[in-house]
Amino acid sequence: MSKVAIVMGSDSDMPVMEKASQFLDEMGIDYEMRIISAHREPDLFFEWAKGAEERGVKVIIAGAGKAAHLPGMCAALFPMPVIGIPMKTSDLGGQDSLYSIVQMPSGVPVATVAINGGLNAGILAAKILATSDDEILCKLNDYSKKMQEAVKEKDANLNK
Repeated sequence: MSKVAIVMGSDSDMPVMEKASQFLDEMGIDYEMRIISAHREPDLFFEWAKGAEERGVKVIIAGAGKAAHLPGMCAALFPMPVIGIPMKTSDLGGQDSLYSIVQMPSGVPVATVAINGGLNAGILAAKILATSDDEILCKLNDYSKKMQEAVKEKDANLNK
């Protein structure tokens, strides 16, 4: 049963979204990944988002560019956390996507990471799951220690 659902509106978002899936793989967290356009396939999207809880999904990661309605629509239909990833666009560099995702109306929050922040979305999803899963929490602590060690190693190499 999947714990995280990853959804994007276009296959052009895949390089960013794969960063989230790769982190979830590293943590041993189950996920499903779909390409569904909220604008071009509204019936399919509604069915998918409304059925996520029944499929065992605890967190949705939704990536979107330009008008970026996908994360907000997920949050409107899914009762648990939604993490939005604004995609960098050629028009406004992703600022349009960022503003669309963070400016949700009261009562329909979307946690939002940086433009093209796929890795941080995966980490945030794991942290949300870790609030009730000690195994994931342990893996996140190990990940943090590895990051600290990598910085210390780089610093030590600078000062040789």
